[in-house]
Amino acid sequence: MAPQVISHWVDNEVVTGSSGGTAPVTNPATGEVTGQVALASVEDARAVIDAAAAAFPDWRDTSLAKRTAVLFRFRELLNERKDELAAIITAEHGKVLSDALGEVSRGQEVVEFACGIPHLLKGGYTENASTNIDVHSIRQPLGVVGIISPFNFPAMVPMWFFPLAIACGNTVVLKPSEKDPSAALWLAELWKEAGLPAGVFNVLQGDKTAVDELLTNPTVKSVSFVGSTPIAQYVYSTGTAAGKRVQALGGAKNHAVILPDADLDLAADAMVNAGFGSAGERCMAISAAVAVGPIADDLVAKIAERAATIKTGDGTKDSDMGPLVTQAHRDKVASYIDAGEADGAKVVVDGRQVTPDGGQDGFWLGPTLLDNVTPAMSVYTDEIFGPVLSVVRVDTYDEALDLINTNPYGNGTAIFTNDGGAARRFQNEVQVGMVGINVPIPVPMAYYSFGGWKNSLFGDSHAHGMDGVQFFTRQKAITTRWLDPSHGGLNLGFPTN
Repeated sequence: MAPQVISHWVDNEVVTGSSGGTAPVTNPATGEVTGQVALASVEDARAVIDAAAAAFPDWRDTSLAKRTAVLFRFRELLNERKDELAAIITAEHGKVLSDALGEVSRGQEVVEFACGIPHLLKGGYTENASTNIDVHSIRQPLGVVGIISPFNFPAMVPMWFFPLAIACGNTVVLKPSEKDPSAALWLAELWKEAGLPAGVFNVLQGDKTAVDELLTNPTVKSVSFVGSTPIAQYVYSTGTAAGKRVQALGGAKNHAVILPDADLDLAADAMVNAGFGSAGERCMAISAAVAVGPIADDLVAKIAERAATIKTGDGTKDSDMGPLVTQAHRDKVASYIDAGEADGAKVVVDGRQVTPDGGQDGFWLGPTLLDNVTPAMSVYTDEIFGPVLSVVRVDTYDEALDLINTNPYGNGTAIFTNDGGAARRFQNEVQVGMVGINVPIPVPMAYYSFGGWKNSLFGDSHAHGMDGVQFFTRQKAITTRWLDPSHGGLNLGFPTN
């Protein structure tokens, strides 16, 4: 039997599209092709965008009370059925079920934040700014907004954007990754069940053809993107050249600084969780542990001891870490381990030798720990996006800080110390957008905003929080004069003040 075709979602129903082109979707734990995802033609993409445009006026004019009721209903349905979504994520991405459930929970935080949209959209009012003249400001939706999401978080990353976009009165076209496209369709079905009108939330499956139409079609007013830095740069430059508002979150090379006074057991636990969780396929993963001073040997030993206990296998079984998303990506990550070893790094834990609890054709690579890594090695300079943790040894705090601040990325970082003064100095001096103090993955809560500095973010707006509300709305200022009823006539004169 031929694998099912995973299609588009338009006007609250599945739409096949006309292109006929497809790409395979695999289960990373078995290597089996489980489906074929539709690849939109330009005509398909325009049909989805036009459906969103047609739905916009009615949704824009829907009261905040009714919008909020839909959001609350979506939240309740997601809580009831999150296990279904987690299973879909595991089947196509490969991450273990506990990781997938964690992803859904973090996305749900943004839904809950968006439920407060009546408060978040309140404008300002000034009475009698000039004699008998009042001024007030309001925030209004943009129109059709595009979201282009990566493979590593097929539910959470879209949920960084679409709950607020919808709450603010926009209509959405979501373009998920071709590697794990089914979560987006499941979310679309849930929106329909929650009572969202047809055309407000749409899913456009596809590749670069779909992306380019979102970036250049004049009907699309904004684009939100998460992915690698080269693609983020392309999305930002192409979208802004077409007159769009763009937030493009790029790649990362996140460092954790471990000072000599740190609790090494806490730091080692954190390095294992941050380096190998979700198989390292996340832009907030710690990929460089910077050991300061005499602690490096002890730290490496503690990390190695913990890494050796990680069970790699099928995400539906009793595993700690799943496979990588595709065979090609698995081989690319393994090539960095080869290169690091050739460059003189010590392979302390070798994920290339892993014996997984999963299919023999799965895309397996176990946790890998490299010691004596130097800043000249490719395993340090490049974003690997896999379960590879490099230990860099330095003598001083200043050397560690310089490593981070001279790095082209600035997404996340962490420091491990029991010295409050050192931590305070670090949070002030480090040139990174999200900082953890004894916290390895400093992803903020939904009422704050997510985003990095330097080559980790293109555009002025971070994701969710008040940045998200402002990104998905435009401010309008209105100046009003009402003549006093006793005036008794029409005044066509120009204002003098």
